[in-house]
Formats: sequence, structure tokens, C-alpha cells
Amino acid sequence: MGVETPSRSPGGAAVMEKAPERVRKQLPRYKVLLHNDPVNTMDYVVTTLRQVVPQLSEQDALAVMIEAHNTGIGLVIVCDLEPAEFYSETLKSKGLTSTIEPES
Repeated sequence: MGVETPSRSPGGAAVMEKAPERVRKQLPRYKVLLHNDPVNTMDYVVTTLRQVVPQLSEQDALAVMIEAHNTGIGLVIVCDLEPAEFYSETLKSKGLTSTIEPES
């Protein structure tokens, strides 16, 4: 019986089995939802969405408002729990109906 030698790649380096990498546990993400309401104007909803969630473009805010208007609920943004709670509470404080739920 011969002594086992590590297999060699074409470059001559020994090939080692890669240890499984430790993956940082992802925090669960949350959907901020806007519910349709018959009270506020479409312009007010779009303006408020853009004030509360500054990363939404005019087009994004318009799409969320239309989705909420047509289906009863619109997806505003998916983010970590703390900003999701902040966005939802701020939307509510401005007279809009908003909830959050886990993404998955």
C-alpha cells in the first residue's frame, strides 16, 4: 500500500475540500402594505408615499397607489422590521391605512 498524496490541480497546488462557509443568518424581511381607502385623494396618497418612503420614485409611488386602488392592497417596500414598522406607522399617522407582514 502506498502513501496517499493529495490530488493536484494542473497548476500544481493541492486541492483541498472547501469547508462549508458559515452564512450569516438573514433577518426576516417585512412587506409594508398600503390598503385602499376611499377617503384620501390619489395625489395625496402618492405625495405621502414619497414623503414617508423617500426611495420611492414618483412612478413607484403611483404604481403602489394604483395597485392598492385596483386590488385593495399595494406593496410599498420590503425591508427589515424596524424601517417597516416606521414606514407603516408614519403612513398611518398621515391618515393612510398600512400594515406589515413577513415577506415569506
